[in-house]
Amino acid sequence: MKVLFDTNVVLDVLLAREPFVRPATLLLCMVDRGEIRGLLGATTLTTLHYLASKGIGRERAREQVRRLLDLFDVAPVDREVLHQALEVDFPDFEDAVLHEAARAVGAEAIVTRNGNDFRQATLPVYTPEELLRALQAKRGLS
Repeated sequence: MKVLFDTNVVLDVLLAREPFVRPATLLLCMVDRGEIRGLLGATTLTTLHYLASKGIGRERAREQVRRLLDLFDVAPVDREVLHQALEVDFPDFEDAVLHEAARAVGAEAIVTRNGNDFRQATLPVYTPEELLRALQAKRGLS
């Protein structure tokens, strides 16, 4: 399954934010093991670095971004993605950009803790806990 990770899910791991760190970490481990194909929006990486550097310092933030680039594929944000994001009826442009970047690369789902921000999504949207349950159920059927 090809899943775009919203910024907040990755930050939960980088900043060890309780009580969210455990399910987010489990999902990143699944990406690492190749059980799911993880995607990050190109803009997510700049946001992650900016926010993480405030919490864990600039050098550790750079190190974490390097690790994320090794672990995740990147959903590009180009002119077409930005145009499409302007056309969808999302309250937040950043979320619209992530949604359209995910669609452009054929993502099958988005994982976020802010599902309300993606109410207009045409892709399935899961919380980390919901995605873990869905993947477990899918594995049980295999």
